[in-house]
Amino acid sequence: MEMWVWVWLGLAAILIVAEIFTAGFFMLPFGLGAAVAAGLAFVGATPVWQWVAFLAVSAILLMSLRRFNDHVTHEPPEKVGVDRLIGKTGVVLEPVEPGDGSGRVRIEREEWRADTSGDVAIPEGARVMVERVSGTHLVVRPVEGPLEERE
Repeated sequence: MEMWVWVWLGLAAILIVAEIFTAGFFMLPFGLGAAVAAGLAFVGATPVWQWVAFLAVSAILLMSLRRFNDHVTHEPPEKVGVDRLIGKTGVVLEPVEPGDGSGRVRIEREEWRADTSGDVAIPEGARVMVERVSGTHLVVRPVEGPLEERE
């Protein structure tokens, strides 16, 4: 047997075993591509064709597994914890100054420390929407119109 058979088989084994210790099916396509290249080396294909097969099979499998991963993993239908507040509207209880996190807002029936996502302070009584959570603070932006709960 040619040396390339052992090189590809060794690479395939290392990558497939490495996949066991990683998440997301990233190493598996390359391990299977190396296995295909080992098969081509076994039947006597030149190293150029082995590399072409390795890269092609790896790329096709990687794209396929990304689509599979996107299809299988999706955002839970109902957010839990503090993430449930993202997109909700509330009212400012204490002025929200940019960057200091000293403002307070009421979202639903809860009061939270807040920071603004912009460069302008939000005055007391203003309506705000939660954009994201940063540590123990909500990052909010002002909104116009009636106060309503947004799902």
